[in-house]
Amino acid sequence: MIHLIQNRATSQQINEMLESLETYIKLAVDIQRGILAGGGEFHADCEAVLLENGSLQENIWGANWIPDTQQVEFEALINIRPKQNNPSMKIQNQDIRFKIKTTVQQLLGGIQ
Repeated sequence: MIHLIQNRATSQQINEMLESLETYIKLAVDIQRGILAGGGEFHADCEAVLLENGSLQENIWGANWIPDTQQVEFEALINIRPKQNNPSMKIQNQDIRFKIKTTVQQLLGGIQ
């Protein structure tokens, strides 16, 4: 199940987002709006939820969140963007990584 998360996620929402992959959640994070969509099997499905909610594609980046360790991984197919100086699946820009990590910590968990 994919959820659009604009405020702190409930434990029920986190459990529902974990249903597909069990140990981690695929995310698409809008670094401009500070919101995310999570769950499902593909980052692109999460990205589509954000696009339908008014996010701009250039502000959406893919990541994974591992609840057990509170870690964020910055790798997804939707991150391959040569025009935005990101030629690989892994996000290269440290500022973008920081914005993603901050948003994930605020909305899903982790050290505030």
